[in-house]
Amino acid sequence: MPKVIGVNFKEAGKLSYYEIELGVDALPGDQVIVETEQGTEMAEVVIPPENMPSTESVSDLKPIIRKANEEDLKKRQKLEDLEKEGRYECQQNINKAGLEMKLVDVECLFDESKMIFYFSAESRIDFRQLVKDLASIFKTRIEMRQIGVRDEAKIIGGLGSCGRRLCCNTFLNDFEPVSVKFAKEQNLPLNPFKISGICGRLMCCLRYEYEQYKEFNKKAPKKGSWVQTAHGDGKIVDYNVCREAVVVQIDNGIKYDVPLNEIKGKAKPKPKDKEEDKPSGKGPRISGNGKKEQENKNKRPKHRPKSKSKHKPRPNKTKQKTSSKK
Repeated sequence: MPKVIGVNFKEAGKLSYYEIELGVDALPGDQVIVETEQGTEMAEVVIPPENMPSTESVSDLKPIIRKANEEDLKKRQKLEDLEKEGRYECQQNINKAGLEMKLVDVECLFDESKMIFYFSAESRIDFRQLVKDLASIFKTRIEMRQIGVRDEAKIIGGLGSCGRRLCCNTFLNDFEPVSVKFAKEQNLPLNPFKISGICGRLMCCLRYEYEQYKEFNKKAPKKGSWVQTAHGDGKIVDYNVCREAVVVQIDNGIKYDVPLNEIKGKAKPKPKDKEEDKPSGKGPRISGNGKKEQENKNKRPKHRPKSKSKHKPRPNKTKQKTSSKK
């Protein structure tokens, strides 16, 4: 198996493997010059020399050209200044033309054969005149590349709701699909403002503990069920997924964290928790002193006695109609 090293062209970028010759010392943090599909580029070593991973194809493996020297590092600094100038000129032309696009980043290849401008837009943009203007300024090939909101957040960076730098901007190499079922499995509120990142999509961190919650929910009894524990029979009122335990409330009101492997079995619910003993709208209500209101109702007379009126009923008087003849 050939010896390879893992390199990144940008921070938290996609990991690429290149073959390294015997006797070449390339350690993590060193800069190397490699050949890519776009041309010659400089990359940083993130994985030391090791055997070729089984997931990678040996046929697509390319050797590194050399380790970066002082001249290469000076050239890289020069290219960074050129990228800043490209950002300024491109933004000026966008404002002048009134294009509805947002410039995100500019990248210049190491051999200066091409400049790549990354932008985001809600619709398709006609940037043909913009490309001509930039090509006349920098005298090189210009490529405009539209990216999505997740890639935009990865390039720009920022702080998440946890207060730390975005995962995509620090250590996530690739975007993995995230769906709402990840939030449902973890009993998270399905509020878009609470489970979405600054890019407007579902947060990548919803995937981190999904498998753990999924396995826990398969083994854990449902909330509200009664179980037997070393502390006595109790009802499950909550979960403690990190400790793989359930919160059990005993008769005296005390709650215990009981690991799943210490649950002895199912228990019968107490009479007060049974459905037939629960007060309903149709049945008698229980008062604070424990007496039923129905008993008080039974003591009352069912029918009221008819009241004797002292006044005699008035006779019905009929009105006589009189007709007058002219």
